[in-house]
Amino acid sequence: SVVRNALFCLETAANQKENHVYTKALLAYAFALAGNREKRKELLDSLEKEAVRKDGSVHWQRPGKEPEADLPYYRSRAPSAEVEVTAYALLAHLTSQPAPAQEELSSAALIAKWISSQQNPNGGFSSTQ
Repeated sequence: SVVRNALFCLETAANQKENHVYTKALLAYAFALAGNREKRKELLDSLEKEAVRKDGSVHWQRPGKEPEADLPYYRSRAPSAEVEVTAYALLAHLTSQPAPAQEELSSAALIAKWISSQQNPNGGFSSTQ
């Protein structure tokens, strides 16, 4: 009953009119783990509308963030929250029963491409997780 109540609470939160992109990604992953394919897909579809597509990759960023200057020979790393939200979206794409469809795997590859571009020289990431 505790898990059922927790999932009810998450569904209530997911039905809010305005959810932050970070919240949507976390909820999508939570529903993927819970096996709620319908809610997972609904949240992933919503996230898809807010995705940033650049250089053959996909990621998410904070709403209202200033666009980065496009400087030659310089690539800045994204803030930790953007790495995290993108990682949770990737987990939501890959956590599916039955296994993810080819379309989802293709989307996941574009997300993984962006995440791998955020690695620091030691192989780690800017993240609080």
